[in-house]
Amino acid sequence: QVQLVESGGGLVQAGGSLRLSCTASGKSFAKYVMAWYRRAPGQQRELVASITSGGTTNYADSVKDRFTISRDNAKNTVFLQMNSLKAEDTAVYYCHSQTEWGLIDWGQGTQVTVSS
Repeated sequence: QVQLVESGGGLVQAGGSLRLSCTASGKSFAKYVMAWYRRAPGQQRELVASITSGGTTNYADSVKDRFTISRDNAKNTVFLQMNSLKAEDTAVYYCHSQTEWGLIDWGQGTQVTVSS
């Protein structure tokens, strides 16, 4: 099991920025596919962005050109830089990991609130 600890959520005004971090346990972090999901009130959880072990990234259309996912394998950490935030980005953001064996784990979630 991979332990995931998120940080960086909070309250920000529309147009502002936040940076989320997620630190993972384990010795094989570099091999993991990492992702950020979010769940807005009354909605299903959705994929925001993902990054493979090779650094290939994928984004939801709603966040392209505003959000950037990156990873620091030396620190077992994945980041989500969120710029030009909108009220509709308000959600609980979850870190997600998938090991080379296909095992999946989730973080506890961090709240992001964007005021308009």
